[in-house]
Amino acid sequence: MNVNFYLLITEAQARGESVALCTITEAHGSTPRHTGSKMLVYEDGHFVGTIGGGELEHRVLDEAWIAMSTGKPTKLHYSMTDPARGDPGVCGGQVEVFVEPILPKEKIVIIGGGHVGQAVAHLAKWLGYAVAISDDRTEFCTPETNPDADEFYPVPMENLPGLLPLNRQTSLILTTRGSSVDVLGLPALLQSKAGYIGVIGSRRRWATTVSGLKEKGLSEAEIARIHSPMGLELNAETPEEIAVSILAELLMLKHGSNGKPMTEK
Repeated sequence: MNVNFYLLITEAQARGESVALCTITEAHGSTPRHTGSKMLVYEDGHFVGTIGGGELEHRVLDEAWIAMSTGKPTKLHYSMTDPARGDPGVCGGQVEVFVEPILPKEKIVIIGGGHVGQAVAHLAKWLGYAVAISDDRTEFCTPETNPDADEFYPVPMENLPGLLPLNRQTSLILTTRGSSVDVLGLPALLQSKAGYIGVIGSRRRWATTVSGLKEKGLSEAEIARIHSPMGLELNAETPEEIAVSILAELLMLKHGSNGKPMTEK
């Protein structure tokens, strides 16, 4: 059966799903499949195509799921001679497999389309993110008020998970109008796989939000997923400065940095 792997990848991207394309880049001697054989692995465990079956394929599947989690490609080398020493087969050949994770485009979903939300959308778009705006106030969720957004969701926050994929490539930025809105909407967001959830506001506002979330039965571990007050400490005041603070924290976490001045490196 001929499989159009690139069409399947495009479809997965449209659904906001991660996949990993596993390709035999070298095959020497007796091996189950030839160079160029492919297998596409999905997050939910199913896969299309084959690179040979058996223990070899099982090991590559494990590596594919790791690659989707880390976002890093990997090149695998296997000898297929002696299972007693850990080889995945007895064919006698050697195989090299390249595992390439293909992740959805990083998306920032800004919940709250007011002045700060608008500034975050503008900067996020400039940085190359896909940008979505959500606000239960319809007038704040239009192309006129937020021209830098690609998508618009004029709904209550708790309805968002049912309308768009919230995966590890998604950052949720809550620039909402108050703690009461956050308490109502955050429980649904915390059920998603979003890679980052941040809430704007003072420490006092966050303490009020935490109290409300606990009253709704959320655990400490669930609440610990939330970054609040979000952003790096810049003593930011204007919406634009606050946007820089928020996006700086996102980039810091993305690149595994610490936010210290370059002079301290």
